[in-house]
Amino acid sequence: MQENWGGWTLAVFMIVIVSWVFYRFAAPKSWREWSRAGLVQAFIIALYAEMYGFPLTLYLLARFFDLDVSASANLWSSLLGVGELGMVVAMIVGYAFVLVGLFLLAGGWRQLYRARRENRLATGGLYAIVRHPQYTGILLAVFGEGVMHWPTLFSVVLFPVIGLAYWSLARKEEKEMLRVHGEAYREYRRRVPMLLPCWGQWKRLLAGNWWER
Repeated sequence: MQENWGGWTLAVFMIVIVSWVFYRFAAPKSWREWSRAGLVQAFIIALYAEMYGFPLTLYLLARFFDLDVSASANLWSSLLGVGELGMVVAMIVGYAFVLVGLFLLAGGWRQLYRARRENRLATGGLYAIVRHPQYTGILLAVFGEGVMHWPTLFSVVLFPVIGLAYWSLARKEEKEMLRVHGEAYREYRRRVPMLLPCWGQWKRLLAGNWWER
C-alpha cells in the first residue's frame, strides 16, 4: 500500500486550492464565522493529507481489523467489501454533492452581495429555497467529499460537528436579522426552511433556475 501514497506536493496543492475557494465565497467576517471556518479548514487539511499523503484510516483498518485495503478503496468500500466498484460509485455520488454544494456557496454569495448592495433583504433565488444557502452548500460539499467520496475517521466524526456549528451560527445570525428587520424577516422565516429545502424545492434547486435572481 505504501507505494501508492506519499503525494504530499499534491496534498498541499489541493489544500491551498480548496481553502482558497472556501474562503473566497464563505468570506468569514465575525469571530463566530471564523471559528466555524476553522473547523472546515481542519477538515480540509486532514482530508487531503490522508487522500494524497498518508492514508491513516486505511492503515488502521488493515492493522487492527485485518481488512484487505488498497489505493483503490476507501473506508466504506473496505468495510462493506465492495472493492473498487464501490469506491467509484462513492466517488461519483460524492462529487455530485460537492458540485451542488459549490453552486449553492457561489450562488448564495452572489445573491447576498447583490442584496446588500441594493440595501434589501435577500429573499429571492436561492434564498427563496433555504434561508442560508451558503451554509447548506458548505455542508453538502463537506458531506460529498469527506463522507461519501473519501471518508476518513476524522472527517466522518467532524462532519456532524461542522453541521451543528453552522446551525448554531445561523440561529445567532437570525436573531440579529430579527432585531434589524423585524416582522419582514419573521414572515420570511415562516415561509422558508433554514438549511434543508422542502421536498418540492429540490427539483427547482437542481434545475438551476435560481442563478440570475
